[in-house]
Amino acid sequence: MSQPVRETRPPAQPTVFVMYGATGDLARRLVLPAFFELARQGLLPEQWRLVGTSRGDEDTAWFRDHVREALEEFGPQPGEGPWEDFSARLSYAGGGFSADDAGSLPARVAEARDAVGADAQLVHYLAVPPGAALGITRAIEAHGLAEGCRIVYEKPYGTDLASFEELDAEVQRVFDESQVFRIDHFLAFEAVRNLVGARFANTLLGAVWNREHVEQVQIDIAETLDVAQRADFYDATGAFLDMIVTHLFQLAATVAMETPADLSADAVRAARDAALADFRAVDPAEVVLGQFEGYRDIDGVADDSSTDTLAAVRLWVDSERWRGVPFLLRSGKKMAADEQRITLLLRRPEGPLTELPERPSALSFSLLEGGRIEVALIVKALGVGEELTTGTAALPLPSLPGTDAPPYVKLIHDVLTGDRALFTGVEGLRNAWQAIEPFQQARPEVLPYAEGTWGPDAVEELAAPRQWFLR
Repeated sequence: MSQPVRETRPPAQPTVFVMYGATGDLARRLVLPAFFELARQGLLPEQWRLVGTSRGDEDTAWFRDHVREALEEFGPQPGEGPWEDFSARLSYAGGGFSADDAGSLPARVAEARDAVGADAQLVHYLAVPPGAALGITRAIEAHGLAEGCRIVYEKPYGTDLASFEELDAEVQRVFDESQVFRIDHFLAFEAVRNLVGARFANTLLGAVWNREHVEQVQIDIAETLDVAQRADFYDATGAFLDMIVTHLFQLAATVAMETPADLSADAVRAARDAALADFRAVDPAEVVLGQFEGYRDIDGVADDSSTDTLAAVRLWVDSERWRGVPFLLRSGKKMAADEQRITLLLRRPEGPLTELPERPSALSFSLLEGGRIEVALIVKALGVGEELTTGTAALPLPSLPGTDAPPYVKLIHDVLTGDRALFTGVEGLRNAWQAIEPFQQARPEVLPYAEGTWGPDAVEELAAPRQWFLR
């Protein structure tokens, strides 16, 4: 398998970024800090500008203060990098942006292009709710900002199959597919990228990556936090649409994909999309939805809300490699721990050892704190006896050579260099929406669960006859 050489230097072409939803929660927590980290690491072009835009009427001075406050809250701290130079390259276009009214955005983009050069690459970044993406796409075309640009769409790309098809038809009409980057930042976690690297670089792992050796695949994205400042968005979306059909489906496809011809962007994305095509339609009877007690007391949440703050799914992948192996997906708020983990539970071997520990052998990839690969093995306990126990060996990824690249840092850099390997493919997204149609037509009842737990009791039943690795 050939391995492509990926660019790690800053691109030479001057670039103007336009960030839609620049004052929103996603931009504040993740995207703006990633831009500053790119500046700290010297990975932005020598000539660049960032134009923020939103519906408010604020000015550039206010926006620079807003970005500084975001960095002070979420890091890196302004004093840890070139803040004065960075902030001087920021500007703001208020008043909204639509096909009928461009507001001040075209003027701010023209000013930015004048500052960095007429040949500047234009990159549109849509850090907006899914309902806003269609209108912004049409506005970009209407005001002459589509030709030769690159455009980044945040997840979810649509909210069901019909809205996905409507949005994508317009995207395909306005842009060439090579211009489009559909983001799912979980694909860029170091541990997820190492899941691919370790599998294909080590025969020890590659040999067990199939139904003969793996009994279950479990993917957990658990948070102890509530919905924080995202109440309006979250109450209209829920855990299943926010996490399962987006992030966790993409992680499941990364585990399930067949060996690509090489590790080029097109080959990797095609392998992931092919795995999504093998997802069996989700049976509503194999879905558990939950809502933590007290959710309806949050400002912005309806008193009678039936929104799911937890979703768990037993998914089946009908490929020769994985047929009969359940993929258990779970994500929720106000759970027992903050965890992001992909685990392959290994089958119990046939042989003379019959009294094995309850906790099985496993290969586990933790996404948190820079990532960690863990191997849990059943071994003999110390002492004169022959009792068996389960022990774990861990490899913290930050201990490896190199400089850590948080997901959004990696993905924005890939947009600059044109590398689409870690971005979702349109056919894969279509397959994902098709797989959940039966669920959307017959959603199960939302069950209550106590804060600080792993969800309703029915979640445990999905893993039977085994148990969740996280419990």
